[in-house]
Amino acid sequence: MSATPPTALIAEDEPLLAMALQAELARAWPALKVLATVGDGASAVVQALALQPDVLFFDIRMPGQSGLEAAVELADQWPHEGPDSKPFPALVFVTAYDQYAVQAFETQAVDYLLKPVQLARLQRTVEKLQLALAKPDAAAINLEATLVQLRGLLAAGNASAPVVNTPLTVIQASVGNSIRMVPIDEVLCFEAADKYVRVLTAEREYLIRTPLKELTDQIDTKVFWQVHRGTVVRALAIDAVTRDEAGKTHLSVRGLKEKFVVSRLYSHLFKAM
Repeated sequence: MSATPPTALIAEDEPLLAMALQAELARAWPALKVLATVGDGASAVVQALALQPDVLFFDIRMPGQSGLEAAVELADQWPHEGPDSKPFPALVFVTAYDQYAVQAFETQAVDYLLKPVQLARLQRTVEKLQLALAKPDAAAINLEATLVQLRGLLAAGNASAPVVNTPLTVIQASVGNSIRMVPIDEVLCFEAADKYVRVLTAEREYLIRTPLKELTDQIDTKVFWQVHRGTVVRALAIDAVTRDEAGKTHLSVRGLKEKFVVSRLYSHLFKAM
């Protein structure tokens, strides 16, 4: 182990459970320094980027962003180049999910703790983390491995979602005092924007209030590709994919002037890059 004490960030919206986890960690891993405890997903992302801890303990269900959503955003924003960049933290989910959901975590090799956290189980997690952090290649904990795990968890969540037998064929968009029926075949891109979703066609833009997650459950994922947590594009309309000097990937869509960011989570869709 490095002479520098290992560090951690706890994201848990229930203060008593956060305190209990920190107390159990003090018993199981006295050398670990908890840098901060936050109560929601957005704060978890901000603090993790600022503090760059070695380990993250993320509660799955938190206000606003879930622990999984926060992990996805953090992986997308994590600095991977430069003298101050650090390996992506070891990620441990804390969950009250039932056994079926836990199987998804085991399959994806993401470590997890069931609530209420038991000391014996926590000690096994600590041993795994200590072995990982002791490796000279930054614990074999790297961003790409984490992205693979997060993709698997997202896929497991989508697989358990209700099956929609009738795919979406038309989008109902308010235009002034009327409702415009936009055929799904005309849509080139869906993009989340504040409380709305932008529906982009070659001719114009519409705003709808249907959440993007609800839309993606109703459209053909072979026709529309999710390229960012807030962006879904028509695959056959993708014109070009480029990478800038900072390593960020962007794509252009035929019929649209603007470019769209491709997050790290979905960059595997463009393997030739």
